[in-house]
Amino acid sequence: MEKVKLAVIYYSQTGTNYQLSQWAAEGAQEAGAEARILKVKELAPQAAIDSNPAWRAHLDNTQNVPEVSLDDLEWADAIIFSMPTRYGNLPAQMKEFLDSTGGLWFHGKLANKVVSGMTSAQNPHGGQEATLLALYTTMYHWGAIIAAPGYTDAVIFGAGGNPYGTSVTANREGIQSDARTAVLHQARRTVTVASWVKQGLQG
Repeated sequence: MEKVKLAVIYYSQTGTNYQLSQWAAEGAQEAGAEARILKVKELAPQAAIDSNPAWRAHLDNTQNVPEVSLDDLEWADAIIFSMPTRYGNLPAQMKEFLDSTGGLWFHGKLANKVVSGMTSAQNPHGGQEATLLALYTTMYHWGAIIAAPGYTDAVIFGAGGNPYGTSVTANREGIQSDARTAVLHQARRTVTVASWVKQGLQG
């Protein structure tokens, strides 16, 4: 069977979710997948970006990361989304991209994609679980197959124990948990489930 194709699609303001995405791609490649890291388009006004040096620096440092397109969704067997929480919901940048997928959805191109999600906030109860559940609501409409990590490995607890997906607390000092191993596990699990689905669809 050919390799599982994984798109890691992220939105990151100052770098936390970009880091999670890099770890996810690493875990997927360890599991034998082909992985692409892709960012969603920034929608914030330049004045807001320029008022935050960390935001400006992150955008400058990731300007060579390709922006995700609808073609990437068609290409992928599996998708890991990573984004910060916004009031317990998806950031506008991620929501705008998801809202653009109606044509693919209408033609059944998103059905049976294996999907998992990751998120971050500035405090441990900043809406992480609600954000992932909001993401998954859209995925149910796609007909996607959710590959949440659940409690399938003890490493989940090192990142806070969120069964819906790796979620981290991040502040100016960076990520405040042992998230890397949880992300690696989640990525490997997503690739494994995608390989089962891919084999079944081809069988």
